[in-house]
Amino acid sequence: MAGWCRSLVKGVRSVGVRHFSNVRTVTLIPGDGIGPEISAAVQKIFSTAQVPINWEEVDVTPVKGPDGKFGIPPAAIDSVNRHGIGLKGPLMTPVGKGHRSLNLAIRKEFNLYANVRPCRSVEGYETLYRDVDVVTIRENTEGEYSGIEHEIVDGVVQSIKLITEQASRRVAEYAFKYARDNGRSKVTAVHKANIMRMSDGLFLCCCRDAAERNPDIRFEEKYLDTVCLNMVQDPSQYDVLVMPNLYGDILSDLCAGLVGGLGLTPSGNIGEGGAVFESVHGTAPDIAGEDKANPTALLLSAVMMLRYMDLQSHATVIEQACFDTIREGNYRTGDLGGKAKCSEFTDEICKKIEESNS
Repeated sequence: MAGWCRSLVKGVRSVGVRHFSNVRTVTLIPGDGIGPEISAAVQKIFSTAQVPINWEEVDVTPVKGPDGKFGIPPAAIDSVNRHGIGLKGPLMTPVGKGHRSLNLAIRKEFNLYANVRPCRSVEGYETLYRDVDVVTIRENTEGEYSGIEHEIVDGVVQSIKLITEQASRRVAEYAFKYARDNGRSKVTAVHKANIMRMSDGLFLCCCRDAAERNPDIRFEEKYLDTVCLNMVQDPSQYDVLVMPNLYGDILSDLCAGLVGGLGLTPSGNIGEGGAVFESVHGTAPDIAGEDKANPTALLLSAVMMLRYMDLQSHATVIEQACFDTIREGNYRTGDLGGKAKCSEFTDEICKKIEESNS
């Protein structure tokens, strides 16, 4: 870990993990590559904002279990189960046979059935699109990501897309609840039931049933390819989109591209017993330890976490300080067209928080 990052972490621990009444403990998974740096930045910002949170940092480096397979360390699983909420930096998945995605493993381990990705234009950071404000809600536990594959004969591999009524109903109901709770007016079910009549057909039927139970929210259904076409033409026609796993993976990244990329996009994984919020960009090993990383995605994911925890005032102060820093343009990191260091960007956000609290 670079010297600046060590000092930042030390500052967080000494200034900082403050002790409040009604304090809650959150599991922190710093991640790989730039993960420890951006996690330390979030901790410093939270400390400045006097957020009533203690962090329990855990390592998720895979360990070999009794069955000979590698998985998440029991201590990390126990921490998330104990606290019911976590914040996770980016994790690296080696490419090649036998390497399972830790991100996927975490979602399955804690049954985090809904991935929520708000994509909103950031004032002052110009892209080809303005006033984008769309939310993708992705079924997070099955579909093609169930990992059911086998070789039938040499050169012929079959991958099974698993769609269940239980999972489809659950995420469809969540999409309507999210829309209502967040003042949204429309839910769009994204599918390819014209081709996959049974699997996507089941998902679509569950969305229709949920729509009937939630008549106060407008409902429409669209083919995936139509949504992709319309999204790059006029994203304002969409509000909340709900879809199966693979479609959500693709479409959520497309939406992130409309507002400036994954470095500006928060993400939350919601389960029945808790939630894990995360940055969805890569580990960027080429700049790890160089004080160049942009912590915005993880910070905005942490803001989502605060709202999930009903710490609305803290969330608003931190979010506004972040957006003001980007809008003013004096301390933007390299990926946003600036030359500021991660530590400078973080310090400016902290300064604005202190000013707002004075």
